[in-house]
Amino acid sequence: MTSFPAGLRLPVIAAPLFLISNPQTVIAQCKAGIVGSFPALNAREEPGEPVQLEAWLREITEALDAHNQAHPDTPAAPFAVNQIVHRSNTRLDRDVDICARWNVPIWITSMGAREEVNTAAKSCNALTLHDVTTNTYARKAIAKGADGLIALCAGAGGHTGKQSPFALAAEIRAWFDGPLGLAGAISTGAGILGAQALGADFAYIGSPFIATAESPVREAYKDMIVAGGAEDIVTTASFTGVPANFLQASIAALGLDPTAPPAAAMDTLDTSAGAKPWRDIWGAGEGIGAVQDVCSTEHLVRRLVHEYDAARAALGQRHA
Repeated sequence: MTSFPAGLRLPVIAAPLFLISNPQTVIAQCKAGIVGSFPALNAREEPGEPVQLEAWLREITEALDAHNQAHPDTPAAPFAVNQIVHRSNTRLDRDVDICARWNVPIWITSMGAREEVNTAAKSCNALTLHDVTTNTYARKAIAKGADGLIALCAGAGGHTGKQSPFALAAEIRAWFDGPLGLAGAISTGAGILGAQALGADFAYIGSPFIATAESPVREAYKDMIVAGGAEDIVTTASFTGVPANFLQASIAALGLDPTAPPAAAMDTLDTSAGAKPWRDIWGAGEGIGAVQDVCSTEHLVRRLVHEYDAARAALGQRHA
């Protein structure tokens, strides 16, 4: 098992959240001592406008450099950019060039492994991690040059896998000893330790960071996460065409039926009030029961560190 990466306060990557992760969230996560990340496609721009992704990378890089100069003994963690490498992403080539030019240290790729993207990452000595939901996809990703993997397992927020982390982590570790992350309802320090016990190098955590002070989402979204638990999450392909986990209450608020086929699910949507499913149906994972309040990213990471240390100590006592 690979130690990944060195110098972290916790072995955690804050997952790149669609329409949520931005420079403010990433900077706060990295300063708190975990890997912060954002999807490249979150940096949106209209035709003729300045390239937003370049501006975001400049902001993040300069902020973390300034932090490291001011705090040489406790430097910020590295950051990551998520690239959707599916052929439908017409921005991919441009965004890859920008990330290589800015020496983005960690690249997370999703929706189809691409050799040329991994080659571009290696040109700037970046670490590449590919999202996978099965052992078959894991093998394909490594064959195409990815350095490591992120196993998306049952319970993860947004687009999710359906396999148990116990099964998928074991299958991958049977042949792969490189960097491995684990995602799926991890929202406590004990969960982070559990991911390591299964053979992962780090936990991949998303939903708890939605309910932080730095998160740009509506307060109603944060409140729904704080109030919810695993039974408030519904898994459906009705809105994106692939299985994803959403807050049931956000679907009900639009009057939609998550059990309907994808085409029919949208038939009852009232768009007269400006409702937009991609904006108003809110993703979250089954681990939200551990989120008890809206707090700063630093406070959340401190809680995870405390829980992680306590879980390690308790485990040692059980086996003493």
